[in-house]
Amino acid sequence: MTQGKVTYKPAEEVDFVIVGSGAAGGVLAKELSTNGFSVVVLEQGPYLRESDFNHDETKVFTQHLLTNEPKRQPVTFRKIPQDTAKTQTCVIYGRCVGGSSVHFTANYWRLHEIDFREHSKTGDIPGANFADWPITYADLEPYYTKVEWEVGVSGLAGASPFDPPRSKPYPMPPLPVKGCGVLFERAARKLGYHPFPAPMAILSQPRPGRSACMNCGFCLGFGCEFGAKSSSLSSVIPMAEKTGRCEIRPNSYVHRIEIDKKGRVIGALYFDAKRNTQLQRAKAVILAANGAETPRLLLLSTSNLFPQGLANSSGYVGKNLMPNSNVVTCGVFDEPLNDYKGFAVSRVLHDFYELDPKLGLYGGGGLDARYDFTPIAAALSGMPPGAPKWGADFKKTLRQNFTRTFEVFCHGTSLPVESNGFTLDPQVKDAWGLPALRMTFRDHPNDLKMMSWMKDRALELLDAAGAKTKWSNPVAEQEFVVHLLGTCRMGNDPKRSVIDADHRAHDVKNLFLCDGSSMVTSGRGQPTMTIQALAYRAADRITALAKRGEISG
Repeated sequence: MTQGKVTYKPAEEVDFVIVGSGAAGGVLAKELSTNGFSVVVLEQGPYLRESDFNHDETKVFTQHLLTNEPKRQPVTFRKIPQDTAKTQTCVIYGRCVGGSSVHFTANYWRLHEIDFREHSKTGDIPGANFADWPITYADLEPYYTKVEWEVGVSGLAGASPFDPPRSKPYPMPPLPVKGCGVLFERAARKLGYHPFPAPMAILSQPRPGRSACMNCGFCLGFGCEFGAKSSSLSSVIPMAEKTGRCEIRPNSYVHRIEIDKKGRVIGALYFDAKRNTQLQRAKAVILAANGAETPRLLLLSTSNLFPQGLANSSGYVGKNLMPNSNVVTCGVFDEPLNDYKGFAVSRVLHDFYELDPKLGLYGGGGLDARYDFTPIAAALSGMPPGAPKWGADFKKTLRQNFTRTFEVFCHGTSLPVESNGFTLDPQVKDAWGLPALRMTFRDHPNDLKMMSWMKDRALELLDAAGAKTKWSNPVAEQEFVVHLLGTCRMGNDPKRSVIDADHRAHDVKNLFLCDGSSMVTSGRGQPTMTIQALAYRAADRITALAKRGEISG
């Protein structure tokens, strides 16, 4: 393997341009460059290294060190298409090399068999645009395994009786149990459930060039200074660069995919760091920009051949957004747990992964035991209802609760609703003068009912664990999302999907999409593992097509 980084000129036609360097983009870059192709990855954010990360909550959360900036990239929101959209913070994603994998929780669940064929089993659901995947769990299983071993996932195979089949154990043992995990596990077993160590994309053992988790306590929302979090930045992107065939080009804000007169992609148009317009030429383009920015790019790329947006003959680009349903419950205990230290999630249970239809609910979910509050966040939003807001009593309560609180986080399915999704706002522009994203979203009523049911189970667990005080966030319609799924779904029918099972756009022979937008169902709450498995599989399919001359020929 050739060593050293490479730089291509925009006018130089490379084999592949990949837009986005996150969970999917990083994997695709590594796989395709390793397979001998020349690759340019265009990332809108900066190239931050481990030395650039810190524990400054203000810089990270308020000044958006790692994420999209609402002032430069506004998003408007409305519940239904008939409403007038208003600018608000409703979408967050990673805006740096590594994307959201840099700051994520690193909860790494596989989807189960049911997630791929739920429509066939359940049938149509009123108000939902339900469909089966064109692939099965068995098709994706080898790639789930590849994620675990190549990117680095810690866990315990066979610990959950509900787990789908696997071909190989985890490469590393689970992370050490936290105080919340001990209490959660005892309570769950008392209630007849089956808790197990959370599979996490965080190293429990060192790997070459990467440390095991140092338990710094600043995990969710933060970059990892030690490389223990298995972001694409720490894992696959260095492998891609070492091939000598992959350039990671940061500060490159792609705003259009260019085509020729025959409707074939010729490259990606982007603003560089100086706001000059550049066209990186390529034989094929892969969009891995996330489930909001990928459809936005397609909608921005109108032409005489594609007046409704590139690859949008189905009209499905931007539709069927599924952000996963969720609700958080909290409990305060008599003895210190000190769960502010270390990674977030310690234990999980999947007893509710596929709910009994007799409950009158579709889908299902999982519960996890965690504490993901950092000090300022705990002071602002981690206190029980009715707690003092200021003064000596506030300080006393915060000091008492910060070391004695843990959460039971409820995760669940989102049903696809065709009117939920992203379009271009006709009035609001971003800092580059481009139409802003407009999000339309209202939870399917089933998802709200299911979360209410899950919340009750979580509160029962906190009771069984001995919580002195417990409370829950309200189950409410979501207006802020981080899981951006389903907006360019894959499928066999070009009239009801955007890409085929090879991740190729039905309408454009040399355009591919692979990120959360590709997903047909939402899974039960933790999509990144599946996004990366899809990326490994897509790389195999794209490589085979390229070597047969079926992309550029």
